[in-house]
Parts: sequence; C-alpha cells; structure tokens
Amino acid sequence: MLDHLAEGPASAPPLLLGPSLGTSYALWDAVAPELSTGHRVIRWDLPGHGGSAAGLIGPGATVGDLAGLVLALADSLGVERFAYAGVSLGGAVGLHLAVHHPERVSSLAVVCSSAHFNGAKPWEERAARVRAEGLGRLADGADARWFTPGFTVPRLVRDHRDADPGAYAACCDALAAFDLRDRLGDIAAPTLLIAGREDPATPPAHLREIADAVPGATLTEIPGASHLAPAERPEAVLTALRAHLDGDARRGMAVRREVLGDAHVDRAQARQSPFTARFQDFISRYAWGEIWTDETLSRRERSLVTLTALVAHGHYEELAMHVRAARRNGLTPDEIGAVLLQTAVYCGVPAANSAFATAQRVLAEEDGTPG
Repeated sequence: MLDHLAEGPASAPPLLLGPSLGTSYALWDAVAPELSTGHRVIRWDLPGHGGSAAGLIGPGATVGDLAGLVLALADSLGVERFAYAGVSLGGAVGLHLAVHHPERVSSLAVVCSSAHFNGAKPWEERAARVRAEGLGRLADGADARWFTPGFTVPRLVRDHRDADPGAYAACCDALAAFDLRDRLGDIAAPTLLIAGREDPATPPAHLREIADAVPGATLTEIPGASHLAPAERPEAVLTALRAHLDGDARRGMAVRREVLGDAHVDRAQARQSPFTARFQDFISRYAWGEIWTDETLSRRERSLVTLTALVAHGHYEELAMHVRAARRNGLTPDEIGAVLLQTAVYCGVPAANSAFATAQRVLAEEDGTPG
C-alpha cells in the first residue's frame, strides 16, 4: 500500500493530496495542516518515493496503475468518495480518476499539471538515463526545474535524490504514455486548475487547455510560482483550494435559505457554537449542497419525500419546519394533507394523528387556514 499521512478529524470530508514526480508528501507541508481544519486530509507518496515501496510499480507503468494504488489506499481507509488535489504527476492521477472513476471523485483540483506531458520521447529518454545513471544528476538540477530563481526547499530536493531510480523511471513511463485530451469533456466533478505563471514544465497554457475542455472548470494563475506551487506559493494555493472546496457549502447555504427561509437559517446560525459548527457545515455541504441541489427530483417532490420520512420517524419539530418548506416549494395545504393521509396507511394512525396536529398548527400560522 502507498505510504501516506492522514491529518484532521476522521469524520470530516476526505481530501486526497497527490505529489509531483521526485517529491514526497512533504510537498504539501505548508498547505495540508491548514486544509485539515475542515477536511480529513490524506497525503500519499508515489512508489519508490518517501515511504512508499518501490515494488508497487515496474517498467511500463501507467497513470492508471497509480490511480489504482490511490483507490486501494482510499478503500483501506474506508474512504468511498473524496475530493482530490494533485501536482504534476499527482494531478494526472486526479484527471484519470475523474474520467475513469467519477463516482469516487467529489471535486478535483489539478495543480501545475497537464492532460499530456509533451509526448513520450523526453520521458522515455529520462527513464533510460535514470535506469542507467541513477538520480544524482537530475536531483542536482531540481531547483531549476521546480522553482523560480533563488528559491528552494531542501527537504524536497533530498527526497528527489533519495527516490528509488527504478520506481522513478516507471513513473516516467507513466508520464510518457499519458494523454487524456480526448476525454476531458467527460469530467463532471467540479474542477479547479492552478497554474504557476513561471512554470516551464507545465506552463499555464497546459492548464488553460484543460479548463477550456472541462465543463464549468475554473483556472487560477499564480504569479511568482514555478512547477511546485504548493511549496513556493502556499498561501495562494491554499486560498484557491479553500474557495474551490467550500463551493458545495456555499451553494448549499443558498438552497437552504431558499427552502427553509432566511429567518430559520439565521436562527440556526445564531445558535451555532464551536461544538456545533462542523455539524452545521455538514448540513449545508451535504444535505443542501449535494442532495437538495440534485435535479433528479424537483423541490416539490423532495418535500413530499421529506414529509413522509419525518412522520415515519416521529420527528415532529422537523416536520413543522418542512411543512413551511413544502409551502415554499409550492405544495398546497390539500397536497400536504394528502401526504399525511398516505402516512396513516404506511406509518400508522398515531403517527399521522400527531403529524396532522403539527401541520394544522403550522398552516394556520402560515396561511391563516382554520384550526
């Protein structure tokens, strides 16, 4: 299994972070701890890099092979669906996952990467050179490939020098064979592209190509950043990732207000404490940001389902709130009554009796319906 580092609450939304060729998960040292305040951050090492075993891949490896190792890691940690961000080769893994395993990827951020890496020949030549000579000469030039002049991260250069040559070469094989340009339009996950404006390896044009092809994608260019932007400009990368990852919560809060009303949401927000803050974020992100925004069912239909479920479980305080929401979603008092009558058959008369009492009170308050 890939070596990894998990940070943040186990119950928080999972976020996987992928590294660039030649680096370890230390690439994310200046970003991951901040992201872990609201996410279960899982950083992983490429085979033969950091703490991952070299034997996990061999000659002729593909990005699909690496993606399979990432999915095996997620499975071992009980992570079914996750947000993903990756740099360079790690970004290519994210693109592969979003195309071939869309059910696993809730959102995608591709950092200083590409849908292709300038053809197979340069990578085939690099793989042959590394297999013959090792990584010493390449590591000597790492700063020039990775950073703007005068900047360095000694830990990452050391990780490059210490990587296993055979596994590094196999990763070069994967980059040589990688080209997803004809599948970018299939990506459905919300997608952010982050380009380092000074990046010679995957210049902004490569990220722009992805942004133009992926529906609804967003592109951010970071001045003063070369190929390893999370290490060189961590604040800018963190700002972009936070805005991207919080999208579901913002969209969910808007829908929550539309359905439940500003007064209710304002009261809930006013009662929020540090103890309940993550629960409120969970509600906004998942209940309202993913479920209620799914257009498979209309809001009217979702109100019908919700009323029934609340009666079945005897949640009458929540029922009162959702009777108001049902009116906002276009249900008439007669339609609400018909739903509650249906629950008398399938949930029981006592449950329906309490539900009718709750709904009658709410409708009298909301519509002036006789009590």
